[in-house]
Amino acid sequence: MFGKKIPLFNLFGFKVGIDATWFILAVLITWSLAEGALPHYFPGFSNATYWWMGVAGALGLFVSIVFHEFCHSLVARKFDLPMKGITLFIFGGVAEMNKEPENAKSEFFMAIAGPISSVLLAGMFFIIYTAGKTINWPGPVNGVLVYLGWLNIILAGFNMIPAFPLDGGRVLRSILWAIKGNLRWATRISSGLGAGFGLLLMILGIINFIGGNFIGGLWYFLIGIFIRGASQMSYRQLLLKDALVGEPISRFMVADVFTAPPSITVYDLIEDYFYKYHYKMFPVTEDGTLKGCVTTKQIKELSKEKWATSRVSDIVQPCSEENTISPDADAMKALSLMNRTGNSRLMVIEENKLLGVISLKDMLKFMALKLDLEAGEKITSESKLFGN
Repeated sequence: MFGKKIPLFNLFGFKVGIDATWFILAVLITWSLAEGALPHYFPGFSNATYWWMGVAGALGLFVSIVFHEFCHSLVARKFDLPMKGITLFIFGGVAEMNKEPENAKSEFFMAIAGPISSVLLAGMFFIIYTAGKTINWPGPVNGVLVYLGWLNIILAGFNMIPAFPLDGGRVLRSILWAIKGNLRWATRISSGLGAGFGLLLMILGIINFIGGNFIGGLWYFLIGIFIRGASQMSYRQLLLKDALVGEPISRFMVADVFTAPPSITVYDLIEDYFYKYHYKMFPVTEDGTLKGCVTTKQIKELSKEKWATSRVSDIVQPCSEENTISPDADAMKALSLMNRTGNSRLMVIEENKLLGVISLKDMLKFMALKLDLEAGEKITSESKLFGN
């Protein structure tokens, strides 16, 4: 979802960071407040004052989103759901989970925590605003406070729309999950509503764009694309998990592996291995002992002039938890490791002995075939989304 994240601070053990796209949102919010909303609702101030109010409003939005996602994270921790951290990006913020909730109850309380926190925060801003009016605080300060109060009400209301992956969509999924006991069915319904809502926003964006509201139309359209894509991806990930969880590595492992010796040159490695077999990673062995692996990434870090003189032993990457997996692990663990590291192939080792290699391509083919055979025609079209 994100590019390079900029770390900011730790909040009770949760890492808070900003994606570079957040700055686009901050600039647009500041500009729209300073040039539009604030002069309309609070006339009589100077342009400089409106811009400072706009900056304060953008910072208040930052605090509001962090608080919203922080409450999600606290409840997730209460239900033993590991959280990577909180990231702010162009469409708001997200509490990054390492895994999905294991039951409807934890899903419900984790999802509802965000909107409730936004309503409570709105109430706090309104109380401070009321107190400020009573003691005659400066008008710009009261203006920012009342804006932040309404902003959090809108944030809570938007998030409660029953369209996955919005909080309301997760609440709906938890209720459907509890009623029928079928997570796949509940996800399909809530994700379908999410995709439909995303499409509606895209249509509204086009209508606004044609009507002359370029900025508003663009935001509707982009948010619609994001929600539609995220809802569809969530359902695909669930199908993937259902197909692979509990499946042993041995189902996908290829035992007859092409290995590279450490003594050959990088140039020979490229010509005789990468260009011949079309893999991006090769195990490196010597006298039956696994020395590590070599990837296209390591080769690209070496200047082309050194390919003919450098040897594989000079660039081999030692075995680690990021490029190896135990034969006792299941396929979902392998997939999670690939997703986290970006590796499409993993070496299957036991006591430093190479047993084989497992690839993402083979796992996805198996998953699509399993969905087709076990779920019948109803899932066939969905399995095509995975490339079979």
